[in-house]
Amino acid sequence: MFVRDWMTKNPKVVPSKTPVMEAMQTLREGGYRRLPVVDNGKLVGIATDKDLKEATPSKASTLSVYELNYLLSKLTIKDVMKTPVYSVAADDPVEKAALLMEEKKVSGLTVVESANSDKVVGILTITDILRAFVTALGLREGGMRLTIRVPDEPGVLAKVTSAAPPSNITAVAVSSHHEDKREIVLRVTGENTQDFAERLKQIGVEVVDVR
Repeated sequence: MFVRDWMTKNPKVVPSKTPVMEAMQTLREGGYRRLPVVDNGKLVGIATDKDLKEATPSKASTLSVYELNYLLSKLTIKDVMKTPVYSVAADDPVEKAALLMEEKKVSGLTVVESANSDKVVGILTITDILRAFVTALGLREGGMRLTIRVPDEPGVLAKVTSAAPPSNITAVAVSSHHEDKREIVLRVTGENTQDFAERLKQIGVEVVDVR
């Protein structure tokens, strides 16, 4: 799974000199939550709807309407945008993007054309990551979900898959690590899925959960 397959392509970008009020209007009209900031083809920052809202005076302000309008007319994206910008390349694996989001505590990343490019080609959000992993885990394919505990050693998956036919293993995920063993989640579809757990037990595989 690659970032390019899950990102929102060709996102709206704005230059850093864009007035904050104009940027807010752009967000409202497009239904966006973040705007990459690009000057002369180079990514220089990012502004979210939260950044823009926090930059505008609250309703409790004692400023007059004229003073407010004057201040807002002077405020640009450059004054409120976040830097540095966390980005991934379109050809990066989705899991690299997920790890970056988790480490940097952000809910969205800009996507650039390549590792050596500043050209913005997409936006990847936490929602996109969730869609990718729902697909990877085969959650919409139905079937049976099994959790097994196996030794953390080479060749163990080959042993597990040997018990699959006539069923079909459609997804595999390592869920946790216990000392010298790993728990693995399998999703199985096809013929005789109801007997797969028993077939695993017959070859010595510990079945932890079936649902």
